[in-house]
Amino acid sequence: MVTVAVSCPRCGGSVRAPDLMHPESRCPDCGPVAPLHVPEHIGAEIVASVVEHIQAAAQPQQPSVPLWCPWPLPPGWTTTGVAWAGDDRLGVRATAVACAGPAPLGGGPADLVFVAEEPGVGLGTRYAGVPGPDAGPELAEALTDPGPGHPGHVGRAGIRVAGHPTPLWLVNSLPDRSAYAGEARGMWLYAIAWPASAGHLLAEDVLLHDLVEWTPPELVYGAPSPYLHGKA
Repeated sequence: MVTVAVSCPRCGGSVRAPDLMHPESRCPDCGPVAPLHVPEHIGAEIVASVVEHIQAAAQPQQPSVPLWCPWPLPPGWTTTGVAWAGDDRLGVRATAVACAGPAPLGGGPADLVFVAEEPGVGLGTRYAGVPGPDAGPELAEALTDPGPGHPGHVGRAGIRVAGHPTPLWLVNSLPDRSAYAGEARGMWLYAIAWPASAGHLLAEDVLLHDLVEWTPPELVYGAPSPYLHGKA
């Protein structure tokens, strides 16, 4: 049996299940939310169960929320967690995949979390450490602010999502991490790296693959991500 922790996607707090007075799941502080479900462990069977749930919850004639994972994984990296946000009423509205490995500039381990979500869920901004349910205001600032010391400069990560070049822009985040935001398949796409210098990994040739479409049997798994389990 898979043990799953359920929490608020926006703050990490407890979530109350729907009842006779409230038809939606809700957080005492954030109000109605799509509850975040994080399996306690990670492995091929866990990923398969999450993929099966995402597929079963998909609405007719609507694309399912992708489960973006770097593939191939960077050398020395492992997959360290998967999660999804939603419930029986909402379906799946957001997903997250965590990975860990050696930091690109040395100095120890690094962690990456990739989030795909529909507007308003708030999972990506929580991990990024920015206010609000999505990164719209932060992204608008990143696109218009030329940045210090370089006229016209925009911090941007160029990755490939399902084979397509997909820009992600650097947004303001907490100092212990770097966070990028953009769009893929009509949904928000976030990439958050710990420590902040690990964001340099996104300047390399990172390819994101949707595990819902196909899960590589060669995927390597590591210790569960602390960031999916409440550290962020």
